[in-house]
Parts: sequence; structure tokens; C-alpha cells
Amino acid sequence: MVVTTFIPLSSLSGVLFVPDKAALPGPTCFDSPVMWSEQGWLGMRDQVSKLTADGAVEALGVARRSRARADALEARALARLHELRGGSRYVADEAALELRVSRQVAQRRIDRALALVERLPCTLAAMHDGEYEAYTASKVVEVTENLDTVLARDVDARLDEKVREGLFAPGDATQIRRAARKLVQQVDPDGQAVRARRARAGRRVQLLPGEDCMSTLYMDLPAEVAATAYARIDRDARALRNGGDERTLEQLRADVAAALLLGQPTATQDGTSSPSVGALVYLHMPVDTALTMSDQGAELSGYGPIPGPIAREIATNPGSIWRKVLTDPGSGVPVDISRRRHPTQAMRELIAARDRECPFCQRPAQRCDFDHLTEWQTCGETSARNGGAKCEHHHYLKDEPGWRLNYDPTTGTATITSPQDGPTRRRTGRSSSRDRH
Repeated sequence: MVVTTFIPLSSLSGVLFVPDKAALPGPTCFDSPVMWSEQGWLGMRDQVSKLTADGAVEALGVARRSRARADALEARALARLHELRGGSRYVADEAALELRVSRQVAQRRIDRALALVERLPCTLAAMHDGEYEAYTASKVVEVTENLDTVLARDVDARLDEKVREGLFAPGDATQIRRAARKLVQQVDPDGQAVRARRARAGRRVQLLPGEDCMSTLYMDLPAEVAATAYARIDRDARALRNGGDERTLEQLRADVAAALLLGQPTATQDGTSSPSVGALVYLHMPVDTALTMSDQGAELSGYGPIPGPIAREIATNPGSIWRKVLTDPGSGVPVDISRRRHPTQAMRELIAARDRECPFCQRPAQRCDFDHLTEWQTCGETSARNGGAKCEHHHYLKDEPGWRLNYDPTTGTATITSPQDGPTRRRTGRSSSRDRH
């Protein structure tokens, strides 16, 4: 049996549903770009390999406009969901399930969506018209975030006028940001100092896990502080380089910065090992990996699996402390039973060793709350088997109406269910720390 798929083709006359094969040009039409509906372009698969250069460029334009419109739709939908949920702090958790991103990413998108809908209607309209993607729009959001709504709308309207006059390309995020910054200074010249103080009050440090046993330490600092710090790092790195150090300047800057933060002399680095750790981190490593019998199973809390040789380098560092964890010989899970309501420190350490992370995010277990999986009032048991690590956010989230968070420490399976007016949405999966073994 042959199944024919019909797709809509749009024109000024309306919409016509035609077979998908008929909606695309035949092989002889690929010699030059052919204008047909965006639905037809987006329906292309193998036909893309037959496009000419002009046709490929046209396809890029279709892809860009489609992304921009999708970003506009997402922004409006997120703002609507935020409104329907009464501005609940857990909207990000619900949106993250559908968007398939982390809660932090979902929250950033919600903040951007609210700014676009409430403060930057012209920018949002440009997105809907296929001019701005979310990345470009986010630059306008960032520049205007410390303005009140009236002034933000003024900047938004003036910026839109400049774009429509063709003063700069709408797709150039750098130009858009620079133009928006100048307009902010024009509409509120007296507020520059206030905005700067407000921005400086939001300074922060973030740790962003990367790949291949690397992470990024991100510091949002006042401009002059950041410039001075970089100048110091660059000066010391160049001094080492001029002294014959064979590391690249980028490696030297990274190592010098780490050494300064850890209070270590930079001149002692040999370029082959990282600066020794002077703060508390948890490294989980099976005994066979520690004894070089295997390179599997090592995991750094809050980051994830790391190669055995790297784990052994960390473990053999002079500043490292070893601690054995006794486990059930059958399941390998640490076990401790108690009838008291509050967990002992030993029990917390057992759960930190077992769970490693909050099962619903990547916060290391040693920085999480102890949570009774079955309420203490119900079973009267405070134990490792009835306890788990939850970050503060997810600890409170489980008590929100309509939300259900379940975790089985034996299998490492975590299930999160969001409140829904219609069919229930849920996400089930193995806790990330268990998935790695």
C-alpha cells in the first residue's frame, strides 16, 4: 500500500493541500533557485543535495526566518504560561519538561519572553516577521533590562525605526546591541550611574561543566575590575612565557588565573598538571580504578564521569583525603537505618556517596538537602533507604500542588510530573549519576 502525504502550500490566493512530492520542484528545477512556499522548503530532505549555490542560500534564509518565527511563538507561549500559572516560581520546571532543556535555561527563556512581550513589542514583532532570532533579540533585552518599562519601549521603538530605515543590518547582533546601548544613553542619560550600580549589584560567579574533564568558571564583574584582573593574569603569563615556559599563552593565562585563585605560586607550574585543589570536592572512584585495575566508574560530583587516569591524578594529589565507603555486597548501595527524624552526619555522607547528585539536576549531593522519600510522619523511618538528596529547589517543588517527584534509590530512577489542565506530562529517566555506570 502506498501512503501519500499532503502538505499545505500558501500563496496570496489561500492555502492548497497537495502531495508532498508534487510540492517540490522536479530535478530539472534545481539549476536555479525557485520560489515556492516555506512549507515546501522545510519539507525538503534529500532534495537539498541537488540545490544550486543560490538555492542553498535561499534555503538558509528560509531556515533563519522559520527559527525567528518559532522563537517569537515560544516567547508568547512562555509569557502566557507564566500568566496562567500566576507567576509561579516553578513555571520554569514545567516549561523545561516540554522544551527539553534545563530549568536554568528555561528560566532564562521565560525572563526574555516576559521582557519581549511586556517591554519590547517592536523587537518581538520583528522576530515574528522573521528578522530577529532569539539570540539577536536577547541583546536588546540585556541592554534595556535596567530601564523602566516606558523607557524600554521608547528604545524599542527607536531601534525598530533605525532598522526599518536600513541604517544597519537587522541580523547583526553586535550592531543591534551597540545601537540599543546608544539609544539607552540618549533616552536616560541621568540614569547611567544608577544602572551601573544596579548591574554591579548583580555580579556573580558561575561554574559551567564542559566536556572532556573541563569546566568554565564564569565571573560577571565590574568592567574595570575584570580588565585589571585580566591585565594581571596576562602580565604574569607573559613573564612566564618570556622566562622559557613552553606552555601556550592561553594555557599560561588559565593556569595563572587558577593559581591566583587557589593562592599558589604560578612559577612552580610545570605545564603538565593542573593546580592542586584547595577546596572541598567529591570524587567517587571504585577501588579497582584506584588500584589501576580499571579505568571505569570514576565520577566528579556536579560534573559527571571522568577517566580513571585523571581521577587517580586527583586522588594522589598531596592535598586529597581518602575515605572508604562500605556498601551492601549485593547492590553496592550504602545502607544505614535510624528511627530518628533528623539524619545523622554519617547518614548524610552515606547518601551523598550513593546519590552523588540531586536526581533532578546536577547539584552535588553534599550541597543538597536530606529528603524523606516517604514522609517521616507516615513511616517513621529516617534511613538511607528512605532518604535521598534533593537540592533546595526540588525539595520545595515536590510540595507544590500538582507536582510529583519520585525517586527510587535502588534503581536510580527519577520521575517528575508537572501540573496540567489536560493530559499529564511527565519525564522519567535514570538519575544521571546512575546512568553513567
